[in-house]
Amino acid sequence: MTAVVQIHDYRCKAPYLSFTRQELTSLLNLYSSRVMHGDWRDYAINHGPSMASFFIFQHSNESPLFVISKLETRGKDRMAAARQGRFVLFSRQTKLKQAHTLDDVLKVLNRTLRLVPN
Repeated sequence: MTAVVQIHDYRCKAPYLSFTRQELTSLLNLYSSRVMHGDWRDYAINHGPSMASFFIFQHSNESPLFVISKLETRGKDRMAAARQGRFVLFSRQTKLKQAHTLDDVLKVLNRTLRLVPN
């Protein structure tokens, strides 16, 4: 007797993209220093098949203040990711920085603010 099976049940699932230990250490070091200054209060991490994201919140019940994403470099969008960079920093809906290394993206958040005279 024959049986009908779904192909998607037997296909290998795409592995989730995640941050490496070194990347997570860099992210959490920056986060902890900004928490000590009282700038940030909460974070969240999301891992998916095409993107891993680190969300930074100023208040827990609001939308994220910053999102740092690591993009997949395989698949149909790999040429764009290879040209523009794998790591992206968003603030609300605005892309602030896209670079090939996480350290280049985190430099934007490490800048110290200074008073501009009138």
